[in-house]
Amino acid sequence: MKYLVKIKEKKSTDQLEGAWNNDDFKELLVRFEFPDAEQIKTTELKEYLFMAISDYEPNEAAAILLDYKLSDILAEGQIDNLSHEMLRVKVSENYTDIQLHHDLFNINQLLYEAYNGKFPQVKVNILQFEITDEHNASVEITKETALKALSHGLSENNLLNRLLGDQLEGRAPFPEAEGIVWDLQNKGNNVYSITISEKWLTKNEFTKLEYECTVQLFEDQNEEE
Repeated sequence: MKYLVKIKEKKSTDQLEGAWNNDDFKELLVRFEFPDAEQIKTTELKEYLFMAISDYEPNEAAAILLDYKLSDILAEGQIDNLSHEMLRVKVSENYTDIQLHHDLFNINQLLYEAYNGKFPQVKVNILQFEITDEHNASVEITKETALKALSHGLSENNLLNRLLGDQLEGRAPFPEAEGIVWDLQNKGNNVYSITISEKWLTKNEFTKLEYECTVQLFEDQNEEE
C-alpha cells in the first residue's frame, strides 16, 4: 500500500511518563524492606524509595526491580546475571529478547536516577508523524506498518535498514516490531506518536521529512507469489 508520510516532531528523552506509578512505589518499598510504606504521602513515595534503594548494593537493587517486573519471564539465574550486567552495558538495547527492552529501559532509568548515574544512561526517541494513503485518506496504522513507513525516510546506515531489511520489505515476518516500538498512539487527524529506542532510530538519521512510500506486508507478499 502507498502512503504519504510527514515527520512533524522529533525529541529525545531518558524518562517515559507513566513508567512507574504510586502502587509500584509502594510495593517496591515493601520489597526493599522499608517500614510503614502505606503511611508515606504519595508525593514523597519516590523520594523514600530512593532512600530505601540506597541501602542496597546496585546489583542487589537491580535484582529486586528485575524480579518485580520480570519474574514471570526470567529465571532466577537470568535475573542474577542481568543485575550485574546492567551496571556495565545498556541491557535495554542489547538484551537478546527484544520484547523485554521496554521494561529493561524503565528499570535501568529508575536505577540510574536512584544511584545518580552509576547505571548507564539510555535514551529513547518520541516521533510524531502524519500518515495518509495515496488518496489522502485516513489509515489505521500498526507498529509494523509504522516502522516500515518510517524506514523509507531513514539513511541506509540506520540499524533497522541494516539488520531487518527482509522484514521491512515484506519478505519475512516481522514479530520484532512489537518489541522495537514501545508505544504507538493515534493522536487524531492522521497524526501518530511512536516511542522507540535510540538504538534503532535517532533523530538525525532521517534523510527526508516528507515522502511517499510503499509498504509491503508479509502476507501480501505471499499472496502475490
